[in-house]
Amino acid sequence: MATNITWHPSLTHAERSIQRHQKGLTIWLTGLSASGKSTIAVALEQHLLHLGLHAYRLDGDNIRFGLNKDLGFSPRDREENIRRIAEVSKLFADSCAVAITSFISPYRKDRDLARTLHGAAEAEGLGFVEVWVDCPVEVAEQRDPKGLYKKARAGQIPEFTGVSAPYEEPLQPEVHIRSDKESVEESVKKIVEFLESQGYLQKGSTA
Repeated sequence: MATNITWHPSLTHAERSIQRHQKGLTIWLTGLSASGKSTIAVALEQHLLHLGLHAYRLDGDNIRFGLNKDLGFSPRDREENIRRIAEVSKLFADSCAVAITSFISPYRKDRDLARTLHGAAEAEGLGFVEVWVDCPVEVAEQRDPKGLYKKARAGQIPEFTGVSAPYEEPLQPEVHIRSDKESVEESVKKIVEFLESQGYLQKGSTA
């Protein structure tokens, strides 16, 4: 760990929020592969952009092929993958953007770390909303758009979540979506209604 660095104070999140006319937060979508996380995240991002909010989606396409291309899928690498995503999403949230993350993030302690990082980022903390995209593994495996479950069952993908590696379900997510029963539109509406109930979508609010 570097010791010859100095933290330079800047605008507070509240001050930046006044300038940007927007609150920042992270919406953390977690769930099995093929549960529908990415589809919901894309639709949510588009909806928030249509509302005039600055939103940005972080997923495997722009993280695993860039920032985290040096990481594999061992438990240790998964932990580091989520740690980096948590730090990046925290920066987006601090900039008063809405960061939408869409990752399996199978381990509860890693998701808790992401929440803790946001809570400690400012005097009053940064918003963190955990969304559990809940889908039975049998349904996810039937969808299997990338053929990953088939490969995992054949032993071609070691440590695959839901098959040969565990998924620790969220205990108290802010939003619980049953993607096998709720449409994408219903899922987005459910998330947005929660955000509205908490005052996150009130432009110019710093509460």
